Amino acid sequence: MKKALIENIIRLHTTEMGAERIRRNLGLTEDPVEWCRSKIMGKNAIIDRRGKNWYVSVDGCVITVNAGSYTIITAHRKK
Repeated sequence: MKKALIENIIRLHTTEMGAERIRRNLGLTEDPVEWCRSKIMGKNAIIDRRGKNWYVSVDGCVITVNAGSYTIITAHRKK
């Protein structure tokens, strides 16, 4: 099932508000979409689909992606 997210990684995107939220939550200065792509493609990524969203746990962070549109909703550090 996680293969679907990997196969469509090029479709990954976010909104302006989403990009700002991801930057703020993770303290990023780089492009948040490219950062998320690289993390999702990493060997340590644990990808789980629950309902309409993908949840990717990697390097102490959780990335939430809408499964239908491949929009990154948010990303944050695990508590």
